[in-house]
Amino acid sequence: MIAGLLHTVPALAATFDTLVGEALPGARRIHLVDAWMLETAIAEGVTPAVRERVASHLRHLADSGADVILVTCSSIGEAAEDAAGALPVPVIRVDAAMAAEAVALLASTPPSGESGLAGGRIAVLATNTATLGPTTRLIEREAAARGVRATVTATVVGGAAATRAAGDQAGHDRLIAQAVRAAASPVGGAERARVIVLAQASMAAAAQAAGVDVPVLTSPAGGVARLAEASTPSDPRSPDASANRPSPPGSGGPSPDEPRGARA
Repeated sequence: MIAGLLHTVPALAATFDTLVGEALPGARRIHLVDAWMLETAIAEGVTPAVRERVASHLRHLADSGADVILVTCSSIGEAAEDAAGALPVPVIRVDAAMAAEAVALLASTPPSGESGLAGGRIAVLATNTATLGPTTRLIEREAAARGVRATVTATVVGGAAATRAAGDQAGHDRLIAQAVRAAASPVGGAERARVIVLAQASMAAAAQAAGVDVPVLTSPAGGVARLAEASTPSDPRSPDASANRPSPPGSGGPSPDEPRGARA
């Protein structure tokens, strides 16, 4: 079995390699890293050039023998969905399982004092604006498919991206933990988030440090779990986790240099 992984953050390749190795012992992993896609998405949005690059990388991974592909960057998730229909292998968004879990948690129990009424606020946190839209729309789509009354709010954690870029990972994590605590205990009469979603895989390490009493969801583990599910024969009654074979409702331009590929 061969797993293909498309990254936009070079540092995350090793993290996902470990997770996939644990979830699929013996599986061969092909990693393709292209930081230009995220840099461009942050500076200009997900442009036609970014979309073409995503499609090209996915074709390359499929042509290289990948049986299933995981796109580990939420910012390019919608572009991956658009390109996936032309491919013969499953393509999975890293945030798909997280979005489904967020809506399922919201639907499972009513808010305090509102017996029998499911719904509430899902707070999406990110460190760059490019990720907020794709993840927010994914959650809203999942909620609509399940018929769950969800209010999805999206917030950029100010200063976190610059702090991480300066090499201060601990400072980055502290800022995210502070934002999580603020969402879980808002002031000024704001609605308390019932579920908090950390939209980027690079934010996952900060989740436990927040110490809040509401679920804080991250994408790496769920994305890899769906990769593992898609790599094995599935029950035809079960939802398919791939982007080019979407789950049924409720189932939870040119670059200045060539993209870099690596095998592990």
